Amino acid sequence: MTQRIDMASVIPDAYKAVFALEQHVRSALDASLLHLVKLRASIINGCAFCVDMHSTEALGDGEDVRRVMAVAAWVESPFFTDRERAALALTDAVTNIGDGGVDDMAWADAVNTFGDEQVSELVVAIATNNVLNRLAISTRADQPPHDR
Repeated sequence: MTQRIDMASVIPDAYKAVFALEQHVRSALDASLLHLVKLRASIINGCAFCVDMHSTEALGDGEDVRRVMAVAAWVESPFFTDRERAALALTDAVTNIGDGGVDDMAWADAVNTFGDEQVSELVVAIATNNVLNRLAISTRADQPPHDR
């Protein structure tokens, strides 16, 4: 597929605003947890560009390849902590928000695990990633080259 448009060049101020949110969540959340959340949302959304980017970043930061692969089936996987499971469940609920909103159990588990402030940061991280997924998918963002 050919990239339709480079929106970052066409509307740079909008991209700067989205990336300001991205920078905020990077400073507010644990990098390992953030990699998992971003990868999970990107898998749900079917964003090949972002799945590639987030899995590559996670692996580059030392994440275990089995855990990266297991994000696609995290519910059945033994590789995630209770804390990570709460964040992944919240990611599923927020990303699939059109399926009835964020269910009370996922929300309560996230709040009990993280507290109000960190849950707020997680929701902003998930929402920001969903915006970026939609921009990349809509414009058919070019995949970076893969070195072998």
